[in-house]
Amino acid sequence: MKKVALFSCGLLLAGCTVGPKYHRPAINTPATYRGETAAQTLNASAESFGNEKWWTVFQDPVLQQLIRTAIKQNYDVQIAATRVLQAQAELGITRANQFPIVSAGANIYTERNPKISSAFPSYEANAGEVDLSVIWNLDFWGKYRRETEAARADVLASEWGRRAVLTTVVSSVATAYFQLRELDLALEISQKTLASRRDSLRLTNVLAHHGSASKLDVSQGEQLVYAAAATIPEIQRQIAQQENALSVLLGENPTTVPRGLAITDEPLLPAIPVGLPSQLLERRPDILEAEDTLIEANAQIGVAKASLFPNIALTGTAGLESYALKDLFTSNARVWNAAASLTQPVFQAGALHAGIRLVEAQKQEMLLTYKQTIVDAFQQVSDALVAYQKDGEYLQQQNSLTAAAEESDRLSNVLYHHGGASYLQVLTSETNYFAAQLNLAQAQLDERLALVQLYTALGGGWQE
Repeated sequence: MKKVALFSCGLLLAGCTVGPKYHRPAINTPATYRGETAAQTLNASAESFGNEKWWTVFQDPVLQQLIRTAIKQNYDVQIAATRVLQAQAELGITRANQFPIVSAGANIYTERNPKISSAFPSYEANAGEVDLSVIWNLDFWGKYRRETEAARADVLASEWGRRAVLTTVVSSVATAYFQLRELDLALEISQKTLASRRDSLRLTNVLAHHGSASKLDVSQGEQLVYAAAATIPEIQRQIAQQENALSVLLGENPTTVPRGLAITDEPLLPAIPVGLPSQLLERRPDILEAEDTLIEANAQIGVAKASLFPNIALTGTAGLESYALKDLFTSNARVWNAAASLTQPVFQAGALHAGIRLVEAQKQEMLLTYKQTIVDAFQQVSDALVAYQKDGEYLQQQNSLTAAAEESDRLSNVLYHHGGASYLQVLTSETNYFAAQLNLAQAQLDERLALVQLYTALGGGWQE
């Protein structure tokens, strides 16, 4: 047994690992993001916005609590966590293939046969056996080491996949919450507008009763009331459905959702440092997940190539065996055997070489997926940069438009009550002002959603 052990150790030391070593592929990384401002480019060395913890980006205490609940209870997050556990278990199983399989056993046997004749008297037989057996498939070509390398990469990919899910959940909860707060604002605008128009309609009815207004004015006033009233149940429907969607993100049954800051009070950042594009490769979880999947595919090539070479196995058994139980643990009862086998694939109709071509093609697919993930990431950052900048500019213009529409509405009512304008002008200005208010609320939402998108695109949200 000692000679066999020494021989196997020599084989392991002389063994090699077939297959290519992994090298990170060259990536055409731009020097700056498209859509960066000059100030952001000059400040490229500053800490990227994507490195910020999500609770420093989203400062609404209610939103922070909702995100914490989602991280703890969201089903996608929990499923991703179980995938990590599965990958870790698979790694343990795969890694065990590198080591010997050792088993122990014991057997006691007793038998008594009666006397058949004088030539075959009765007899009693007793036997005992205790043994330890070892089976070891030597990893001479590195097959099991490559499988372990692939399994370890799968564990890392699963962990980055879990973090990518966290990023998505944080982004989705923030987005859904901001959309809910915008709907709350739209409902408030609609209710105030309805109350104002009802007051105006009552005044018009009084004027019509005294002959200072026509039935057409009353009809047009009713039209304004009904238009505002019609928006309320529709917005209420959207609010209820948005609460349901947000509840599901929290891992809960549909229920009401608590509110915090108004959409107009949610803080914004005047200047956002984006960092260098090359840093994105080390920060975004989906990119790192794609790279670990590529590493796994690269290791599988070594596994496939190792199947072309001989399989070397060592087996051995050592123990005690005796036909008299009292002598079982004596030196004379010792038994052992050892064997070594070598099996070389000879003919499999091209299956082994086809298997190598298969894993090489799979690696090429993972390489292209990795590069595509990076290109998509650069696009998402650029899109978010442009959206955040232009949504801010649009919001400024919409603020001015809403202020002008409010003044026009005020003046048209004053002129109408003094006989200087028709009620059609009041109707037009009221409609324009109502639409401008709703559009302003949407613009305020869009700017905050662009901030969420930029934070996510820069690889933020998974930090725990």
